[in-house]
Parts: sequence; structure tokens; C-alpha cells
Amino acid sequence: MVQEKLLTVNKLRTEFFQNKKTSVTAINEISFDIGKGEILGLVGESGCGKSVTSLSIMRLLNFTSGKVTKGEVIFDGKDLQKLSEKEMREIRGGKMSMIFQEPMSSLNPAMRIDKQMIEGIRLHTNLSKQEARERAAKILQQVGIPDPERVLKNYPHQLSGGMSQRVMIAMAMSCNPQLLIADEPTTALDVTIQAQILELMKKIQQEEGMSILLITHDLGVVAEMCTRVIVMYAGEIVEEAPVEVLFNNPTHPYTEGLIASVPKLGSGVKVLPSIPGSVPDLSMLPKGCRFAPRCKYATERCHNEEPDLFEVSEHQKCRCWLRDPHAGVPREGKEEK
Repeated sequence: MVQEKLLTVNKLRTEFFQNKKTSVTAINEISFDIGKGEILGLVGESGCGKSVTSLSIMRLLNFTSGKVTKGEVIFDGKDLQKLSEKEMREIRGGKMSMIFQEPMSSLNPAMRIDKQMIEGIRLHTNLSKQEARERAAKILQQVGIPDPERVLKNYPHQLSGGMSQRVMIAMAMSCNPQLLIADEPTTALDVTIQAQILELMKKIQQEEGMSILLITHDLGVVAEMCTRVIVMYAGEIVEEAPVEVLFNNPTHPYTEGLIASVPKLGSGVKVLPSIPGSVPDLSMLPKGCRFAPRCKYATERCHNEEPDLFEVSEHQKCRCWLRDPHAGVPREGKEEK
């Protein structure tokens, strides 16, 4: 059965302009879909373009030097790039919500929690102020806050990191969105609170049938939450696969490196393998494959020609010359030093 699509990103390119003539491409013509009720993981190191992708989808780059210069973002049949700001505001927060990476910097420090939540609910519904307050309290209770009335009267600085993150999730969920974009939703939280937040998100997702785009660098979170995974590197998609396929049979050397660097209980390994080097500066990208300078399998072709995103199988794609279906190149190359 083919899953009905809720969001389609088609050849999206986002550039950051230093001046009228000079720009840096942060997102290079990426394409992917999110099905209705699906949890899609977007993974990669810091600087790979994950957060810029989410901000581009939500059209939240207006107050930066960034701009979407090419491509489409089709949400529920509408191209978001062609909507007016007024039309976009009706979708943003209502049909599509976002949990930001840092809750303490995303909540307004000068406003009590009740005012922030009620304002968002009334903007996207026909509820009265009292009805909106009741909904806010109910949602806070759903996200595991034991005394919602007390929390509603608090200012953000009076809440712990875990409590602030629960409030952010409650705000994002308050209008029953069709799509929730969660950008590193458990960053800086201890493992106990992290597990609770993830369990909560999955529970609400199953109850409401919404879709989630989960942005993270934590492969453990991906394995726990997602049905399908996209791996990004230097502004491009380098691999896409169902979560079981990706962990059991990674086809891109970058994905291999990410999985190998995750510690495993009982493995007996004292020193974890790491990927040499770092993500390239987007203003000074290497010729050919962007990962080639860090790749132990790189060939001369990798350093000179940029690969396409090849279909490895029916459900798996990989941007690597070693997976070119027309080349038949064996998986061998320079050894890691």
C-alpha cells in the first residue's frame, strides 16, 4: 500500500547572501517526502543543513540573510513558497508546528506561559479565552506536567529545562497539527527526561495520527522513533532508507561512519572509531564528492566528479560513486590511516 504524502520537498535550494553578488548554498536541491502518519528522521553532523532545511520548510528565514532560491515545498496540496505571509501564518502553528532546539531561548521570557499558549491557540481556533486556557491546561497535563495550572502562571525562567521542553511540545501540539517538525527536541536534557519526552511524542503521534520530521544527530533516537531516515552531509542528501535497512545495511561511507561511532554495550571496544576531518566550509566545498576528503574508500573519480543520488534498491538511495549501478566499481579504495 502506497502511503499518502503530506509534505513533498522538491529540489529545494537555500542560499545565504553575504552581499548582492556573493552567496553560500546551505541546501543544495534536496528532495524528499513525508507520508501521513510517518516519522521521518533527518540526521547528520552539525553544519550539514538539517536546521536550515526545517526553517526553509516553515519559511522562517525572513529575518536572516537566507533565502529559498529554487524548488517547491508542497504541504497538503499547497506550494508554501507561493503563499502570502498571511496565508503562511495561518498554516504555521496550526497545521504545521515546530519544536525548536533551545526551549529557553524560544519561549518569551517576558510573558507568562498561559499568555503564550492562549495566544497561539486563539490565533488558530475559534475558542474563547477561557476555552483556550482549558485546552492549554489539558495539553500540559497530556505532556506529563502534574500541576498545569501552576505552570501556566509561571514565567519561562521559573521552569527547568525538561519542563520548558514539555511546554514547547504542548505549545506545538495545542492546535493538533498535521505535521510536527522537531529540531533536536531532547538536546541538553538528561537521559531520563530524554526518554520521557520521546515516549511522549510517539504516544501523541500515534493518538493523533500526525506526521513528524525529527531532526537529530543522535542515531539512538532515530532507531527508537523513526520509520524512515534521511542522512545529510554538507547541504545534500547522501542516503535515504527505512530505518531497519539503514542500520543493517548502510550504503554510504558517511552513514557507515556515523553508525560505527555509536557506542554499543558489551562490545568491549575501548576506543570508538571516528570519521577523520570535519564538515567542509560551505563557501569552500571540495571538488567532486563532498565527503571524498574524509572517505577511506575514495577513488580518483570521487575527487573529481560529484555523484548523483542513485537508487540502490526500491526503498534505498545513496549518493556515492561506489553505488553507481552502471559502473560496477568494487568496494575497495585507499585504506584508513
